[in-house]
Amino acid sequence: MIMVSPVYLSIVEDIKTRINSGGLKPGDAVPSEKALCEEYGVSRMTVRKSLTILANEGYIYSIPGKGNFVQEPVLNKYTIFYDEMNNSINSVDQTKLLEVNIIMPDEKLANDLQITKNKNVIMIRRLFYTDGVPVAYDVKYLLYQKGMPIVEKEIEHATFPEMLSTKVSHFALKKELIIHAVIPDEQIKRHLNIYNELALLVVEQKLYSSDNKPMGLGITYFRGDYIKLQGISQ
Repeated sequence: MIMVSPVYLSIVEDIKTRINSGGLKPGDAVPSEKALCEEYGVSRMTVRKSLTILANEGYIYSIPGKGNFVQEPVLNKYTIFYDEMNNSINSVDQTKLLEVNIIMPDEKLANDLQITKNKNVIMIRRLFYTDGVPVAYDVKYLLYQKGMPIVEKEIEHATFPEMLSTKVSHFALKKELIIHAVIPDEQIKRHLNIYNELALLVVEQKLYSSDNKPMGLGITYFRGDYIKLQGISQ
């Protein structure tokens, strides 16, 4: 059975093709609603539905009273897949829970989590292994709530979003990444069996609730030969 796309999607794809091929360039006016109705033999409602999709996907923008225009593409925006347990060149096959503790945050951590310094925080420290080799040192900070259960067996193997899954839906989480390099301190060197000044790739992951309140901070220190992050342009 041959599936036929709705007419409004055909219009969307046709206009995308014109833009991607250079037939319509950034700043060019898109044909008017009336012209598109006549060209495709459809109602104005169908045309408006197509234009709404193109605007939502970033292909066009509207100027009231003037019409629709081709959007300038954002060339420096990328989508990065990040999972502390898996990346494009390595997967973690074993974890070791080093510590689970309730701490009082220092000034920097309190600022990161937007809390006062007398608010309790759960600190979780782990080591990640591949084929018996320690490849990453991982620290997570979660806001503590009175009576909150700490199930060490679940924490040991969980990704950061999974640690919060009992409190909030994954779909409601907003995530922020900061990626940088650092020379590790002696404690991290010892855990990762590093005996020289090898720089590590550090990924800081902050999770927010749907109302933009920080729920936790994760910092993972990766050996550079065991991680590779890849971004795809939007």
